[in-house]
Amino acid sequence: MDTFDWKMESEKQWDSMAPSWNSRSRGMWESGSRKDIVPFIKQFVPEGSLICDLGCGDGTGSEKLAEAGYNVTGIDVSEEMLERARLNPRNEHCFFNKGSLSDCGSPDNYFDAVMAINSIEWTSLPYESIKEMGRILKPNGYACIGILGPTAGPRTNSFRRLYGEEVICNTIMPWELEKLALENGWRKAGEFGVFKKAAEQVPHGSLPAELQQALSFMWVFMFQVLK
Repeated sequence: MDTFDWKMESEKQWDSMAPSWNSRSRGMWESGSRKDIVPFIKQFVPEGSLICDLGCGDGTGSEKLAEAGYNVTGIDVSEEMLERARLNPRNEHCFFNKGSLSDCGSPDNYFDAVMAINSIEWTSLPYESIKEMGRILKPNGYACIGILGPTAGPRTNSFRRLYGEEVICNTIMPWELEKLALENGWRKAGEFGVFKKAAEQVPHGSLPAELQQALSFMWVFMFQVLK
């Protein structure tokens, strides 16, 4: 039986998804679920800092980081996604390289911060991605990581694992990522949730953090990597 190659299958799937993703990503970053991420990063990371956009996709997030005054390098496993990022005229001052979250090809202690939005779930071993972020970050650098919350529809990407099929989406709960980060010497510096309209009707601000996370469409953490 052929061995399942996670990296190859991931690249194949994201290459095929590039056109549809590209048609939706700007809306997500400008008025949708990702609109508050760059302002959140600005609370912790000074303008002019070097930021690595891990799992940059078509580079819209990289574009928003550059507009906010950061020096940006985008990394993605999909050549189709990277081509769209490079063709975006607003990304003329960004750099884009092919790589994975567990092997991005960047030097040790190079970046002031990393941003990984809905990308760590698409790795075979999230722990390896955590280690790679720690490797490329300067001491006390920041890692902004956004993961799909329990109410996110795209979790259907991992459903077929229940039948024993190989899938390329690792379902991670917010509290699992937090525990993984803290156990590896990181410090939680901040967080916020993104909620569906139905959940907005619930006064989630008065709920404990774990219940807010359980209602979330996406949960965004800011960790500081202590080393």
